Amino acid sequence: MTATIVETPVDVSTVDARVVRRRLGPGRRIPFAFWIGPALILAIWSAGSATGLIPPAILTAPWDVVIAFEDQWVNHDLLGNILASLERAVLGLALGVVTGAALAVISGLSRIGESLVDGPIQIKRSVPTLALIPLFIAWFGIGEEMKVLTIALITLVPIYVHTHNGLRSIDGKYAELAETIGIGRGAFVRHIVLPGALPGFLLGMRFAVTSSMLGLVVVEQYNAVAGVGHMITLAEQYGQTDVIVVGLVIYGVFGYCADAAVRLTGRKVLAWRRTLED
Repeated sequence: MTATIVETPVDVSTVDARVVRRRLGPGRRIPFAFWIGPALILAIWSAGSATGLIPPAILTAPWDVVIAFEDQWVNHDLLGNILASLERAVLGLALGVVTGAALAVISGLSRIGESLVDGPIQIKRSVPTLALIPLFIAWFGIGEEMKVLTIALITLVPIYVHTHNGLRSIDGKYAELAETIGIGRGAFVRHIVLPGALPGFLLGMRFAVTSSMLGLVVVEQYNAVAGVGHMITLAEQYGQTDVIVVGLVIYGVFGYCADAAVRLTGRKVLAWRRTLED
């Protein structure tokens, strides 16, 4: 008696999709996962300070930082310093984002625009913006204009690079489809090209908000009369390491929250686009 083996057809595409998902995707999103890493760092910092593995001369204990924060808030103008720093960062970031995005559109949608814009931007990428601060001081003085323009120039480059790359990465089949169904160039740019470049723009925003914090840290060391950097400079003169750590923590919170806001915006705006992040 011969046994008959019945083969059940297997959907290979479904299996491949499951394998790829298991290998590359993060699976079910963990609630508040974005804060697990910082909480772990805080726990290690606290444990190290409590056990003496991290001496106060190396890094102030978290509870001493909290006390210093309260002292700066009650007895000094910590809120005013925070608002001054935020104003500089927001103004510089806004100017850099608008300028970088506009240049990317000009360069990404026009060969002539690319020949005029892309070369100078690439030259700028090879010259650190922070090295230009002495020149900016000679041009604009040491007031707010120099600080805001420095932050703007730092944030301009990542916005331009990633937005330009997004514009140039649009699949050519969409252009062919637009020609086939008779969509005009203006409608094609508005409804296909710009939305297609949005992921690149948002990626550039993540780099830009981090770069704005880097620029803020540096420019606030130059004759600032208010701001977190001004507070750190005074604390350095008086040897107040706990206040210095307060300022560094504030800078870190600024950047972390800004990056989280950009990521959340990306998830909302790009809900139509399945990515590994989702």
